[in-house]
Amino acid sequence: MKCPFCSHVDNKVVDSRVSKDAAVIRRRRQCLDCGQRFTTYERVEELETFVVKKDGSREIYDRGKVRNGIIKALQKRPVSINQVEEFLDGLEASFQEHNLREIPAKEIGEAVINWLRGVDDVAYVRFASVYREFRDVQEFMRELENLIASRMEATKNHA
Repeated sequence: MKCPFCSHVDNKVVDSRVSKDAAVIRRRRQCLDCGQRFTTYERVEELETFVVKKDGSREIYDRGKVRNGIIKALQKRPVSINQVEEFLDGLEASFQEHNLREIPAKEIGEAVINWLRGVDDVAYVRFASVYREFRDVQEFMRELENLIASRMEATKNHA
């Protein structure tokens, strides 16, 4: 494993932990050259899942692409990368559980938007504004009004 700090390839494993569902092993490593510590994740390579895009084209599902979209929406928000990784683990587990070899991009986007809506309102609005491709300010405002109304309803139900 190449050190992200100095690119040296020799390192040692300092600590290993298995995830709650035993699907991932988290390893803390220490570079034998620069001494920096870094984390790697090891998971079983699953069957490839293809994403069917709006235009009908297909591409291999890319966890990093989905993660990057979520991270952009969560910029400067109080949601940890561990929460993002757990969401992605669950999303990918659902692909495997349902034996999905192809999944519409829309389903992935909706799963992300629904998760963000429950985790952070600001990130949700950021992601929705890009994902739903609002054509004008009125569409954006309607989405905000729906969010506010659902939050007010949830507050009433908990009271």
